[in-house]
Amino acid sequence: MTREDMKPEIISTEEVYQGNVFKVLRAELKDGDLEYRRDIITHNGSAVIVPVFDNHEIALVRQYRHPAGKYLIELPAGTIDRGESPEEAALREVEEEIGYKAAALEKLTEFYVSPGFLTEKMHVFLATGLTKSRQNLDDDEILSIENLTFEEAYEKILSGEIEDAKTINGLLLAGKRFGIGF
Repeated sequence: MTREDMKPEIISTEEVYQGNVFKVLRAELKDGDLEYRRDIITHNGSAVIVPVFDNHEIALVRQYRHPAGKYLIELPAGTIDRGESPEEAALREVEEEIGYKAAALEKLTEFYVSPGFLTEKMHVFLATGLTKSRQNLDDDEILSIENLTFEEAYEKILSGEIEDAKTINGLLLAGKRFGIGF
């Protein structure tokens, strides 16, 4: 048996906070003779969408992110609702945030945001075959839409204007599908 096969024993888990989007657990673990505590933020996961129009422009959103203390340029994204698949969430979110329906979704990747303390996994999709619909923003979603070419988006990554990790990952992976990239 390898070290990777041997997970620590969970001694106890206690919910210490329940929020709208996540909860916080405190876990007591034992690994051999070592006992330790971990605080864990649980999250259902997110769908991230790279919406690419027929002219190869990408729709991004600019919105205020209070933890960052500023407006960020990001790909459309949102929390996966309980009982919803990542694909269903992606289709819902692209229409809600930018007002377009996607005819096709291609999964580009999935990744853990910060696995040291957060269970959130982001599922990144390329959305094509976009047709105009209507935006349906949540009450607290205040954003503007910015259409950029891949080249313009990459320049904003290099200049530091795009600094959101999911957006950088999604743009780099989607660009490869179109033969564009670093």
